Amino acid sequence: MDRRTTPRAVLLVVGELLLWWVTLTLLWLVLISSVYPLEWIVGASVAAVGALLARAGRRAVSWR
Repeated sequence: MDRRTTPRAVLLVVGELLLWWVTLTLLWLVLISSVYPLEWIVGASVAAVGALLARAGRRAVSWR
């Protein structure tokens, strides 16, 4: 079994992505003045893309 596909490794990746997503979503909520349903969807989607990019960037720097 590849070390990157162990259940613990998968859980760590999911946890890191979730942490990035929550952090970016909360930052976005702090910076906007009004919250409408469409803005929630767009903000959460963009935060998800940002979380993927943050994970990829951190991984590229640390080579893990």
